[in-house]
Amino acid sequence: MDSTQTTETTQTTETPIITLTDAAVQEVRRLMDVQDLTEGGLRLGVKGGGCSGLSYTINFDDKIGEFDTICEKDGVKIIVDAKSAIYLEGMQLDYQKDLVSGGFKFINPNATKTCGCGESFSA
Repeated sequence: MDSTQTTETTQTTETPIITLTDAAVQEVRRLMDVQDLTEGGLRLGVKGGGCSGLSYTINFDDKIGEFDTICEKDGVKIIVDAKSAIYLEGMQLDYQKDLVSGGFKFINPNATKTCGCGESFSA
């Protein structure tokens, strides 16, 4: 490689770091339609905080970083930064709609302890 070429480090994985249920895909699409988003995808991450030490972050993003990994299901892109990927590998994102606790559910095999709300964990 000569000095004018660059190496692309953003990855699209064959075995996704995160999987989505059909219900989660439908809800992400619905939210993107409501917000009139046509580019980017759903960014999932982890940050310090919450009652168990780490908490999930979830938002839409049209910027893909150099070290991000992109997973895709049925045209819905999931963007994960390299630091968060360590804690999220193998996680499944589900969406459940019921009267008491509807919303996205994080099913994370790396979590050794979770809080009652399901939005914070320790690994």
